[in-house]
Amino acid sequence: MRTTIMPDALFRQTKSIAAARGLTLKQFIINAVECEARTNPAPARKRRSPFPIVHLKHKKVLGLGNFDFDDLLT
Repeated sequence: MRTTIMPDALFRQTKSIAAARGLTLKQFIINAVECEARTNPAPARKRRSPFPIVHLKHKKVLGLGNFDFDDLLT
């Protein structure tokens, strides 16, 4: 079974460039991906927001970090 990861024309061009440089297609693609990863690092993950705090009418503060449904009934 053949898995297509790029258009045929681009595949032929990539294979031709790899051969001209004396590299296997696999090594050429690895080099290209490593180069791309070095020049464009992944953005840092955003810090997760803490759970909200609900202020109830009777001035009791309910933190939802360790949420227990029974706390709503008291």
